[in-house]
Amino acid sequence: MNNTTTHRHIEVSCADRIMTITINRPEVMNALNPATHAEMSAAFDQFERDDALWVAILTGAGEAAFCAGGDISAMVDAETEEDYQVPGTGYGGLTHRWSCDKPIIAAVNGLALGGGFELALSADLVVAADSALFGLPEPKIGTAAVASGMHRLVRDIGLKPAMEILLTAEFIDARRAHELGLVNAVVAPADVMSTAREYAAKILKCAPLAVRATKHCALAGRQYPSAQEAMEAQLAGRFGPLEAMYQSQDIREGLQAFMDKRKPQWQAR
Repeated sequence: MNNTTTHRHIEVSCADRIMTITINRPEVMNALNPATHAEMSAAFDQFERDDALWVAILTGAGEAAFCAGGDISAMVDAETEEDYQVPGTGYGGLTHRWSCDKPIIAAVNGLALGGGFELALSADLVVAADSALFGLPEPKIGTAAVASGMHRLVRDIGLKPAMEILLTAEFIDARRAHELGLVNAVVAPADVMSTAREYAAKILKCAPLAVRATKHCALAGRQYPSAQEAMEAQLAGRFGPLEAMYQSQDIREGLQAFMDKRKPQWQAR
């Protein structure tokens, strides 16, 4: 499936088993209004359920911003909380999407602030332009990083570094984000998308059900206090995608391809 669909606020391109979602509101730093949230959620719904799509890349249009977070003007114009609606899957249809075991790459081409930073935190891999800035400035306007940022950040980098970002509401640059483990690669702005696609290509060499099982186990395993307890849960068959991998045709194909010294032909089944 190779096609590109332009919506009002996003562009969705599907090619070579990769879905690329581009937030297309550069005039407002790709800020998210309710319509953008809805369009992104629908795109990620499609990605999650389409067996032909194995990796997603999320980026922003233009050179200035990946996503500057929620559209403040839309929030101010909203007369009630219901007027600024966010889908059940969270900001951009991603921050509360706990069900997706397929890998998602954030290609951060510029500012990633507030909900934009939370989108990046919700991705599995992050490629950032060396000019990118990250931050959760919500306390400076009287609110908090409620789209999972407070919880993800502490888990991702530890309490004290997270509290520095959360409580001061100051920005960090891409190099500091990389030092903290929030970013996988820092590259020139012109190389952000190509680097994200390189990561996607590496993932696509692996069996898709094995990749999904790995993501599921790595994230679901964090609910257990120790690695021992996570392993006990694994051995008890509590991680569904791992059990599906064991029963798949792909695991047999991978073993046979290794013996035949040939490239495996993955089917995701």
